[in-house]
This record gives sequence, C-alpha cells and structure tokens, in this order.
Amino acid sequence: MSVGYAVTRWWWVRHAPLSLPAGTIAGRLDADVDLSDTGMIEGARSWLPDNAVWLTTPLGRSIRSAAALRPGQPTVSVADLTEQDFGAWQGRTHAEIWDSEREVAERFWQDPAGNAPPGGESFATLSDRVGMAVRRETATYQGRDIVMVGHAGPIRAALALCLGLPPAGVLSVAVDHWHLFRMDHLALGDGDGQWRLIGANIPPCRGRLR
Repeated sequence: MSVGYAVTRWWWVRHAPLSLPAGTIAGRLDADVDLSDTGMIEGARSWLPDNAVWLTTPLGRSIRSAAALRPGQPTVSVADLTEQDFGAWQGRTHAEIWDSEREVAERFWQDPAGNAPPGGESFATLSDRVGMAVRRETATYQGRDIVMVGHAGPIRAALALCLGLPPAGVLSVAVDHWHLFRMDHLALGDGDGQWRLIGANIPPCRGRLR
C-alpha cells in the first residue's frame, strides 16, 4: 500500500542590494534598492518556477525586487515575514553604534539572538513570528511552489525551522542579495510533517533548479 504526501516547495530569494552606505543597519527602514545588476536579476529569475504563489513583505525593497524578478506577477504581502526591527539602531552604521554606545553594543553581542537592540526586537522573537508565518503559509498553499522575496533575518529563521536549530545556530549563515534558499515541506497525515533543505545561499545562474 503506497502512502501519498504533499510537498510544498519554498523558494526564498533575498532582495536586491540597498542604496545605503556600507555597514548601515536597515531593519525596517523603507530603503531604496539598486536594481542595476541585470545579470544577477536574470540569473535569479531563471530558477523560479511557473505557477508559483509569490509572497513579499510590506517593505518596498521586497516589493520592488519581486517586481524586477517577475514583472506583473501578483503577490501576497505577509507582514510576519518582515525583517527584524532594530529599533534605535536602524539607519545607523555598526561603527557609529560602537563608537557612541559601546557598552550597549557589547551587551547586545553577548547574546545577539536573545538580546534586542534598543527599542527593537530580538532575533529569537523574529524567529518565533517567522516560524508561525511559515507554518501558516505552508498549510495555506500546501503542495504548491512558494516564492518568497524577503530579508536576511527571516530567511535565517526559516532555515532554523527547516533544520530544527535554535535561533543562535543560524546567525553565522551568509544570506547574500539575489541568492536562493530552497526548502521543501513534506506533509504526511495529520502531523507537522518534515522539512528538507535543498540548497542554501545559491548564487544566481541560468537554468532551472529543482
């Protein structure tokens, strides 16, 4: 007797580079993006499946990057997949913060997953909301391809969910602009199912990737 299961395929693509000085913490700032690298965009576009559900966040860099990848593609905005709120540190560089708030910065870096920036949220808190959102969207679009054009923090949080790691276990993972993370969810019966990592931080290239 064969047992069937539904596979939901997630295609996480980080948005385009931001038009901000190097080292600036963007967080939830609605910063503009640099869409000039057409080779990267075309390479990333060539991976993505037809007939997928496309998700973005409310931030413009997610929306504009999705539009560059697939012009005219309808998208669904998911607020719970928005980037981490860095509070008072948004719009400032790491060097500025270190020079002006060294003690606060040192305390933060003692536990960068569990501690929150002043007026912001911790990565652990972000991971909780992203985990709930990923489970919800997976159930909503079970058996479909889901393209999510998003942010580094939530992509790391989704990776932690996929691999069963604590939030601190993924903070060192590189998430580069226009790069792809592929994760599958296998639903079987009434349980939570299983996750499978297909690829992480894959650079744009021409040709289909399954």
